[in-house]
Amino acid sequence: MQSMIGVLARVPLFWLYRLTGWPKMVPINLTLSPSPRCNSRCLTCNIWMKRENEMTLEEWDKTLASLGRAPYWFTISGGEPFLNNEIVELAQSAYKHCRPGIINIPTNSILKVIPERVAAICESCPDSQVIINLSLDGVGEKHDFIRGVANNFEKFERTLNALLELREKYDNLNLGIHTVLSTFNVKDLDEIIEYVETTGVDQFITEIAEPRVELDTIGLPITPDREAYAKAVNRLGEYVRSRTYRGMSRITEAFRLEYYNLVQRILAEEDQVIPCYAGWASCQIYADGTVWPCCIRADDLGNLRDFDYDFKAIWFGEKIKEVRRSIAAKECNCPLANAAYTNMLHDVPTLIRVSTNILSLSENDKSKPQDVKRKEVDHAA
Repeated sequence: MQSMIGVLARVPLFWLYRLTGWPKMVPINLTLSPSPRCNSRCLTCNIWMKRENEMTLEEWDKTLASLGRAPYWFTISGGEPFLNNEIVELAQSAYKHCRPGIINIPTNSILKVIPERVAAICESCPDSQVIINLSLDGVGEKHDFIRGVANNFEKFERTLNALLELREKYDNLNLGIHTVLSTFNVKDLDEIIEYVETTGVDQFITEIAEPRVELDTIGLPITPDREAYAKAVNRLGEYVRSRTYRGMSRITEAFRLEYYNLVQRILAEEDQVIPCYAGWASCQIYADGTVWPCCIRADDLGNLRDFDYDFKAIWFGEKIKEVRRSIAAKECNCPLANAAYTNMLHDVPTLIRVSTNILSLSENDKSKPQDVKRKEVDHAA
């Protein structure tokens, strides 16, 4: 498994790459979107309406082979990733060719096959941390309403309980609950946090609903206003600081505190705030083989099918240069979480604030009681 120390050692090289175009660097953070197919009908997402000429597993394998060992963090996204009957093989291909430190997979928790497929990924990718983030946008019927699926909350709890049992078997399995804060639930945060506290998951993460080309949500009124989001961020900060953290979790939560503040600034200032490294250190490969710098802009940098599945031919080609110029010139700004965490790694003032957060969380740990033992979720839907 690649270490975080190794990732940090590459930060100065990405500084140079963004500034001068040399040395040529392959991204450390990649999102793979094998299919937009989804069995949710969320109020904040229309990706389920899309159909694409999806790459086959063989095509993905050729692409991943071209990347080498550079990527540290893979996200296998969707649609609903576990609708893909070859998701285990896709994760195994990424592991075989790239040996990532982290394989991250979000899920709506609906399918019964999810625990079985998660177990297979954990078993066959032992040196990667496998992070499964279960989507939760409300408690009980509110979740079903936002997600557009009857009994989704009940299925969420069924899947969560099964994965909690799996975590006892696999040391490389990490479980999280992921909430998209939107106009529909930003005022329900306290209720969601109260529920999350009963579940025993390893992490609770949120991101803000925003218009994305990928999700076909451009123009939809789904983003909370600045005042409502600021109130939510303050509550999230209180929650993070109230909990006990050990080891790596202190670091991730310290970054999370900084991310929440970063989103507030981006919304208020309508600026990048810190330099964006999408197109240098992070990117996304869409279902049809198109390489994007991120899912917000979704610039077509080239299709892997036209380059014999050689990622580097696109990444070091001519077409990407204008997109990089535009991003560096701050012609876009967004609070996309996936790219934001990579951006924070490359910004010295942010890293200083994160270090302060780590020390603060460590000091809090000395005065707080041990966390309650994880327990099975048992709530009515």
